[in-house]
Parts: sequence; structure tokens; C-alpha cells
Amino acid sequence: MTAFPQRVFSGVQPTGNLHLGNYLGAITRFVALQDSHDCIYCVVDMHAITQAVSVWGGPDELKKSTREVTAAFIAAGIDPDKHIVFNQSQVAEHAELAWVFNCVARMGWLNRMTQFKEKAGKHRENASVGLFAYPTLMAADILVYRATHVPVGEDQKQHLELSRDIAQKFNGDFADSIRAVTGGEEFFPLPEPLIQGPATRVMSLRDGTKKMSKSDPSDNSRINLTDDADTIAQKIRKAKTDPEPLPGEEEGLKERPEADNLVGIYSALADKPKADVLAEFGGAQFSTFKTALADLSVARLSPIAAEMRRLTADPGYIDTVLVRGADQAREIARPVMNSVKDIVGFLR
Repeated sequence: MTAFPQRVFSGVQPTGNLHLGNYLGAITRFVALQDSHDCIYCVVDMHAITQAVSVWGGPDELKKSTREVTAAFIAAGIDPDKHIVFNQSQVAEHAELAWVFNCVARMGWLNRMTQFKEKAGKHRENASVGLFAYPTLMAADILVYRATHVPVGEDQKQHLELSRDIAQKFNGDFADSIRAVTGGEEFFPLPEPLIQGPATRVMSLRDGTKKMSKSDPSDNSRINLTDDADTIAQKIRKAKTDPEPLPGEEEGLKERPEADNLVGIYSALADKPKADVLAEFGGAQFSTFKTALADLSVARLSPIAAEMRRLTADPGYIDTVLVRGADQAREIARPVMNSVKDIVGFLR
């Protein structure tokens, strides 16, 4: 089996405000992985346009959101001088490899993708081809850098499994050509998921059974990374709870989704196990716990919001980071795509 250099790739869509769920479920892990891996972080603007224009907001909104996500990366601690930060559409190899993967992937595989069914809803015939083929573009995003690890949330795990299937089928379909072109047994690695951390799935502040989402019509359902201190505290105070005090053990959080969610958020922000949080606050009323959670949330998130405001006020700097990152990404992606062309038989 071919040994591939360890490399992390992940991306975030630029569609509306980033929120606490994005921060705890993805961005904090991006920051932590910088210390142990070669990292490539992408603002996936090509994925953003797979839905109706009303969802992603049109050209001006897309540019604004792309810069905002980049600012969030940097404000949260991702170092664009040490790792690659760029937006997807600036590196054409993503789209080129996605077409090859469209021809490798099978319709049956894509028909099983639950996220397409959820996003398309009852109107599948009106969904874009791009939304249906979203997973093959995601596979190309990862494999054009021959990334070995991908930090993903539970909702993206199925797409990553498809990326592995596509890589495996490509390696098998073109095995003889791969040996002739590269001398190796496999061309693409089978990327591994990195699902870690105490809050991989942050739920709505208004309904503990639903994931925190930027598409929720209620702004009180989420804490946006751009919210100021007063807004953060107010949303925590208004968060839905139940009448019982906090339990002393995790077992007591079962069948209490709102309580479980708030304890999970505290656990993640404080970087301590839920058991320790409950040892400290078990038996307390939610009014006491919410005050502590609001203080902790403000302490952690306000500096990020302030830095995001500073960075987005200088779009020229953001654009410079993205152009430089795209140049660096292209240096990795272009040789990979050239080899794919040789393996498949495209003249170049």
C-alpha cells in the first residue's frame, strides 16, 4: 500500500453568518490541527452556488461572505503565513478533477446521499445538478491535494465516505495506467475523518433537537461570531431550558436536549469534560448556569468578533491572503491534476 504524506484539508461554505456551531464544530479543530499537520483550509464558494441564488444571496453577498469566513479563520487563530488559506474558485483544478470524478462516481452512490435529499426536499426535480453532484466536487476538493485527513462534522461523514469510494474506484479503474505513469500502486489516498472534540454537533438555542443553523429564521436560535457581548449574553439568557435543575451526572442529561446542549457548549468553550461541568454546576438552577455560560461565551467569542470586524474593514488584506493562498494551493493541485490527465489519457 502506498504511503502518503500526512495532510489535512477542510472547507467552510460562505453562506451567511458563521455561528457558534461552525466555531466549535469546525474552526477550533482547524486551529488545533495546525500544530500537528500540514493544513489546507478552503472557503468553498463553488459549493455555495449549488442552491438557489436566494439562499446564497447573489454576487455581492458571496464576495462579502467569502471575506467574512476568511476573517473568521484568521481571527480564530489560523495562521495564513504558515498554512494555506484560499477560496475554492481561484483554483481551477477543483472543477477539473470534479468532472473526472463525475465520470468515476455512480448514480446509485449519489442517490444515497442523505444531505441531497434533505436540501432538495420534495422538489428534487427542481434541484440543481450541482447540488446533486456536490459530493463529487467535495471529493475533488480533498483529493486534488491528496489529503489524508479531513476534519468533518457528522453531517459530512457520508460525503467523506463517498470520497473514499471514488478514490478507491479511480485507483482500481486505472491501476495499470497509474503504475505506468507514477510507478505506484495507488494514486489517491483514502482520506480519514477527524471527528473529535466535545461539541461536534451544536444544537439550536430554541430547540435542542435541531442543529444550530444559519438558515433558521430565528436569530435567537444561534450565536453568530459577529454578535457583540450584549447580544451573546441576551441570547444565552433566552435559550430554551426545562424547569429542572442541572443534574450531577451525564446520565441525567438524557431526554433533556436543551440542558444537554447548553452543558455541551460550556464544556467545549471551557475545554473540559461534561462531567466536570456537571460536578461544578449540578443541582444549580439554569439562571445560575446561564450567567456563567454567558460570561464564558462573551470571554471566548467577543475577541474573535472584534478581530473579525477589524479584518473585514480591510478587504484588500483579506483578498491578498486569498490570492497568495490560491497560488500556494495551485502549486500542489496542478501537478496532481496533470498526473490525473496522464493517467486517464488526456493529451496536454
